[in-house]
Amino acid sequence: MSSVRAATTRLGAHVPPAWLGAPRTLWRFSRPHTLVGTTVSILGIYVIAAVELPGVALGDGVGDLALAVLAGAAVNVYIVGLNQCEDVEIDRINKPTLPIPAGRLSPRAAWRLVIGCGVLAAVLAVTQGWLEVAAVGAALAIGTAYSSPPLRLKRFPAAAAASISVVRACVVNVGVYLHFADSLGGRGELSPLPGPIVALTLFVLPFSFAIAVLKDVPDAEGDRRFRISTFTVRLGPSAAFRIGMAALTVGYLGMALLGPLTLDSASPWVLALGHLACLAALWRLALRIDPADAASFSAFYMRVWAVFFLEYLLVPVAVLVERG
Repeated sequence: MSSVRAATTRLGAHVPPAWLGAPRTLWRFSRPHTLVGTTVSILGIYVIAAVELPGVALGDGVGDLALAVLAGAAVNVYIVGLNQCEDVEIDRINKPTLPIPAGRLSPRAAWRLVIGCGVLAAVLAVTQGWLEVAAVGAALAIGTAYSSPPLRLKRFPAAAAASISVVRACVVNVGVYLHFADSLGGRGELSPLPGPIVALTLFVLPFSFAIAVLKDVPDAEGDRRFRISTFTVRLGPSAAFRIGMAALTVGYLGMALLGPLTLDSASPWVLALGHLACLAALWRLALRIDPADAASFSAFYMRVWAVFFLEYLLVPVAVLVERG
């Protein structure tokens, strides 16, 4: 073993220090693209709330924002971690580099992380009020139903897509905004949703559906073997790819065309040009992709997440520009 390590070092390969192993494993276990997506969503919603709520300014309630981000991260790790714990054998085929199938994280340790994150999310929610309890409880329940028996909704393509869409679009956008409206506005009652939040929710519904469809395209082999009936398994990778791109196109065109006409509190130019630019970039990438090539398609899927991150920058910027 020492000779192999020495030879590897002579060839110039980088051998990471042992102390970096645990953080890197935990980072990969958290599925970073989903964790970043949750974080930027909460931050973007906070900006919109601070601008839209009367008597509130950016910078108010930073401690509450930090707790909301931490709770969101804990929920995220619970959901994606539970999926990995339940899907170890499938991941040995579809995602062998994930920590559990790669042998970097034991199933027992993974389950402890999942349970710990679930408890942490619940405790933080209780400290932040009943709206946060409702949002966190809904997300945990849907995430559990998605991955675990007896429901295991991921076996059914429509139910699986609906689960992801409801959490990303409704629980996050609506639930987090209502929490900020209560904690920052101090009204103690439900606040009406401002136009930008409604628009974000309507946009993220087809976007989340697209994510749910596209994420399974590279995973057809393992899903088919374990009877997970995704859209890709049922219809083939090319058809699933077309469905996902159609959903993304509907969302972006809707925001680019209807957003400027219906949102008085957001810059029409930022909305129209920003969303058209994102859609053009997605289609430019999509036209080069072979859905049957798992490696290249996985890279494309990460680009889809990148434009998802941008959405929670684009809409708050449109609101800030309009407010001057």
